[in-house]
Parts: sequence; structure tokens; C-alpha cells
Amino acid sequence: MKEMRRGSGACALGFVVVSLITSSTASAQIGVATAGEPSIAEMRQALAAERAELDRQQKVLEAQRVRIMSLEARLGPAGASAVTGTASTLSPGGVPLPASPPPAPPTAVAQSASVLSNGVQSVGSAPVDQRQVQVAVLSEQGGIITKAGQLTLEGDLEYARSDRSDVVFRGVQIPEAVLIGVFDINQSRQDVLTAAVVARLGLTSRFEINGRFPFVYRSDKSVIAPVANPMSPNAGQIDSPVTARNLGDIDFGVRYQITDGQSGAPYLIAGLQAVAPTGTDPFAVPRDALGNALRGATGAGFWGVTPNVTAILPSDPAVLFATIGYTRNFGRNIGRQIGGTLVDRVRPGDAPSASAGIAISLNPRTSISFGYAHTWAFGTSTRLRMLSTTDNTPGPAIDTTSRDLQLGRFLFGVSYRTSPKTTVNWNVEVGATNDAANVRTSLRIPFTINAF
Repeated sequence: MKEMRRGSGACALGFVVVSLITSSTASAQIGVATAGEPSIAEMRQALAAERAELDRQQKVLEAQRVRIMSLEARLGPAGASAVTGTASTLSPGGVPLPASPPPAPPTAVAQSASVLSNGVQSVGSAPVDQRQVQVAVLSEQGGIITKAGQLTLEGDLEYARSDRSDVVFRGVQIPEAVLIGVFDINQSRQDVLTAAVVARLGLTSRFEINGRFPFVYRSDKSVIAPVANPMSPNAGQIDSPVTARNLGDIDFGVRYQITDGQSGAPYLIAGLQAVAPTGTDPFAVPRDALGNALRGATGAGFWGVTPNVTAILPSDPAVLFATIGYTRNFGRNIGRQIGGTLVDRVRPGDAPSASAGIAISLNPRTSISFGYAHTWAFGTSTRLRMLSTTDNTPGPAIDTTSRDLQLGRFLFGVSYRTSPKTTVNWNVEVGATNDAANVRTSLRIPFTINAF
């Protein structure tokens, strides 16, 4: 038994020796194969360093999260929702939505966390004051109030084109469309180019004053062609082009923000705008013996006041906007002879108006807006006296009222934020009714500075 144990022990010892030799050989081979590779200790050291860096970054992210939560708590529910977007204006028009950052101008309609303020906000970063929302539509459409102490100066270049072509029949119409009399073909074209400076100043966080100072270039061309001789279509044609360049009608006003847009409610802004007849009076321009104007007018010639209310509802990534207003025009005595008529007094009709639309943020810098605006201009009341053809004495007073006008326009706007204080707004209006201008387009570039 002892010899067997010795033999088995020797065998075991031999097996261990062989195993050690084999293991040493394998280790030597592995050592040769892994020469130049990092050791396990080095790999553990690198892993520890990576974990330390990850822990550090995690702490930084946690600190930023706490800061964001603190800012959201300070801004409240409306402010928290604004953090996701950015965005005119009044605009107007002004919008003009979602987008984001620093204070911008108020005026038109377009961008969200950075949209509406009649100006626009800054671009894609941390939370921002929800009041700095603007819309990219027209400045007339309104926007959030300018921040207290900020002055927004805006360059505005606008072009409008109107074409009219009417066939006027003067005579007697017999049933079954038999006409006995004279036809007149009346064609008119009007081009108006306006360069304006708009200023808005925030006196408090809810109250601002504003003013617009336009310079107008106008070209009117009208052709009246009596159709008397089919063989001579140009016979009797009256072609009367006129131009004008002068200061236009200055408008100014105040705006007050009624609500803060908390708990999903819309912002409500009340405004009061006035227009002063500082442009060239249409009743004062020189005329020929027939009453045709020899020079164009750059103003309406009447005072007007427009109270309005604008509602702006941010709904990331869009902003809904709507405005209602009523323009009260004031008549005045004219006392001027135009052709064979003495015009005593003229009062333009009042004009209720409304507009609505949506501004959508495409990214932190760019937003677009779509809308529709409609104005119902009541007829103009005129008191006049016909002059005698013999001694030019005026006859009895005649009161007339012209037909009302339906001015419908489709609105489109694009807003691009070039810097925290500057935005480029391009707006287009296309006439939807016969009375509206064919097209009107404007380029607005607001700049915001700290006034006090």
C-alpha cells in the first residue's frame, strides 16, 4: 500500500511538473503575442479615469438641470412652455410662434418661444421671457409689448400695386339687354412705394408708445376711352398719368398688455392708433378745368382713430393670432371747386376690420405665418353743390354717399432672426376682393436697443 501511494504520488508530482512546464510555455507564448499591448493594470487605470470623467460630467448635467428647473419655476407655466420655442410685432403686423432667446422687437407675428413681440426674439437656447414672442405677418396685426426701457427702430420698405379695368355705360337700357348710349372704358393703375421709419418704446413691462413716419412715392395712371367709333378705337382717349413724392400720413399710438398668458390663456393687448393728415391733401393738389388731378396725393387728408384688441395664443410650435379693430374717420369742410362742382364737406366712412392667422416656427431662427385680413369700409358721405354753367353760381346742396368697399387680403410672412437684436421680416398681401390692392409686399428690419 505504501509503494502504491508512493507510485501514485510520484505520478501526481510528475503530472504537476508537466503541467507547470506546459503552463510556463503557454505563458511565454502569450507574453510574446501580447507584447506592446497595455497591461491589465494600465487598462484598469484608464477605466478608472473614464469613470471619474463620466461622474464629473454627470454632476455638471445635474447642476444644469437644477438651474433649468429653477428658471422654469420663476417663469411660471407660460414661461416654461416658452422654453421650447421662439419667435412679430403690429407685427403691425407683426405677427408674428416658437423659437427662443434674448429680447427682441415688438411688431408683427411669427415664432414661439421666440415669436411674437412685434419684433422677434433670439435663437435656440435656454429659457426666455414669453413676452418676447413675435409674429411675422404684418406689423398691423400686432404683437407682444416692447420690454420696459427698450427702443425698437424699424426700417420699413413697402410696395403696393392696384389695377382696375371697368366698362361704364352712360345711357338707357331697354329690356333684353338692348343698350342705347355711350360706353366708357376706364382703366387705372396705381403704384405706391413707401419708405418708413417705425419706432416703439417700452415705458413699462405692459405699456408702449409707437410712431410711424412714412415717405411716399406714388404713380397713378388712368385711361378713359369712350367707345364712340369702332373704326377708331383710340378716338377721344384721355390719358392722365400723375406722380407724387412727399411725406405721407404719420400714425402714432399706444398699446397696453392686459393679460400675461398664464395657464394656457392668450395674451391680450389693447391698442389705440391715430392717423394725422400730414401727407399731401388730395383736395389741395392742382387740377385742370375738368377736375383731373395734375399731381398725386400722398395722404388721405383726414384724421382717423382706431381702437383695437389683439389676442396671441402660443401653442408650441405655433402661435395663433387674431385682431379686431374699428376705424373712426373724421370729416371736414373742403370748400373747393373741382370741375363743375363745389365740394362743401367730405366724411370718409368708418371701417371695422378683423384678421386672424397662424405663425409656425420652422427652427430657432426661421418662422412663417399665414392669415387673412378683412376691412369693411363704409361709404364716404359728401355734400356738394353743382355750379351753374352760365354764371358759375352754386346750386342747392346735394348729399351723396358712395358705395361701401370690401377689402379682403390673404397674408403671408417669413421671419428670419439674424442676431439677438435684429430680425428680417418679409410680408406679402394678396387681394382677395375686387376692392383690395392686387398685391402689397413689405420688408421690415427692426433693431432693438436699450433706451434707459
